Amino acid sequence: MPIERVSKGFKDISATFQVNPMNDDLIALRNENAIARSLRNLIFTSPGDKPFRPNIGCRVSEMLFENLDTITAQQIKGEIEYTIKNFEPRVDLQKVEVEPNFENNEFNCLIKYEIIGISEIQELTFVLVPTR
Repeated sequence: MPIERVSKGFKDISATFQVNPMNDDLIALRNENAIARSLRNLIFTSPGDKPFRPNIGCRVSEMLFENLDTITAQQIKGEIEYTIKNFEPRVDLQKVEVEPNFENNEFNCLIKYEIIGISEIQELTFVLVPTR
């Protein structure tokens, strides 16, 4: 009989640091929202930004100033896959899509993943835009 992996609840605080008016505590993100926020934070954190953990992060911000083409999109895709597989053990990565949007000078990203212990596929979408 196979061993069934059971997911536990995940909790994180909101990056806005807003206060819940009901209990005067910080607003908490739970389960799917907490993990989606964690994935976004990993992707938008550059290696070396986290004190004492210089390897954690993703190099996509460096790639945003390269040519806007499918080659750069594939490099960004590979970097996102590497980062999630190595630094987020709570998810099972299913698919990463990165497509260049030539009209708006940006990359559209879609990440599909399963939270370990929950068989429902989650989606996270965001846009990567070069800014200085």
